[in-house]
Order: sequence, then C-alpha cells, then structure tokens
Amino acid sequence: MIATPVKTPTLDAFLQLPETEPASEYINNRITQKIMPKGKHSFLQYEICNVVNQITKAKKIAYAFPELRCTFDGRSIVPDIAVFEWQNIPFLADGEIPDNFNIAPDWIIEILSPDQNANKVIGKILHSLQHGCKLGWFLDPSDRSILTFQPNQQPILMVNSDRLPSLEIIPLALTVEALFSWLKMES
Repeated sequence: MIATPVKTPTLDAFLQLPETEPASEYINNRITQKIMPKGKHSFLQYEICNVVNQITKAKKIAYAFPELRCTFDGRSIVPDIAVFEWQNIPFLADGEIPDNFNIAPDWIIEILSPDQNANKVIGKILHSLQHGCKLGWFLDPSDRSILTFQPNQQPILMVNSDRLPSLEIIPLALTVEALFSWLKMES
C-alpha cells in the first residue's frame, strides 16, 4: 500500500477557512487549535487587558486586545493578549479597527493553561520578538511566575515582588504577586 502524502495548506488557504472555537493557528505550515481557556486563564486575560486599557485607551497610548489574530512572516497566531501601541494599530481610513492585523503585536502576553505545551507557547513569543515585538510575558499560574522576554536579551524569570516590565510608553507599575493576587475574588 502506498501512503498518500497529506497536503499542507498554505497560509492563504488557512486564512480562508472558517474560524474555530477555540481559535486555530497556522505555525510552521501546520494548523493547530488552541486549548479552551479555563477559569484562571480567562480571568487573568480579562484583568490584564482591563488594567492596560484603563491606563492607555483614553490617552491613545496603546490598546490590549484579547484573542486577536495576528498574521505575519508566514504565521497566523492568536495571542492570549496582543498589545499594540496606538500608532501601530492599522486603523482603516474611517478610523475603525480592521478585522485583519498583519503585523506582530508590540507586546505579546501568553498564559499557560493546564495541558498546554509550554515550548510551543514560548515559540510564539520568540517568533513575535524576531518580527518587531518589543516585549513578551509568559505567565504560569500554577507556580505564580512570569517569564519576560525582550529582544536580544535572555528571558528573565520573575516572581513575588519583582516589578514587571511593560512597554516604555505604558506607565504600568505591577509586581508578579500583585498580578496573581487578582485571582482571589474575595467579597
């Protein structure tokens, strides 16, 4: 019996497919579906977007988008959070937000979910940094740590009272323990 090779779809063909829930990504000529986020992941994603946008939106500094498809350099990824500096948002002629973002985010934030492959997620951050991204965070809620990534630097493991870096134009003063303390929704 002769094996029939599986034809790998092109990026253009992938982008014509209907969206999936959770989102699918196109990385290294392969289509993979993201893992459905669970409680801690979803909560942190919302809270980080909310905090960043409270600081940046009114002054048109930047905007944090949850689950935004970003297509660049032969890949189409959906970061948990993609933060764009205001001047880098590809607004349409009428000032509206476009459906397609064909650039890397300025800041990519990924939150590790249970049963998720850490190296695959870190790979998305590293690829983004190679294509214009200025900052990456990789949150691990299980051990309350955050790996931070910046271009041409070694990653830094941050814990406890370590102050997290943000984009230079965003005045965010946040420690690792403060971020993870949001998980306690006490009344």
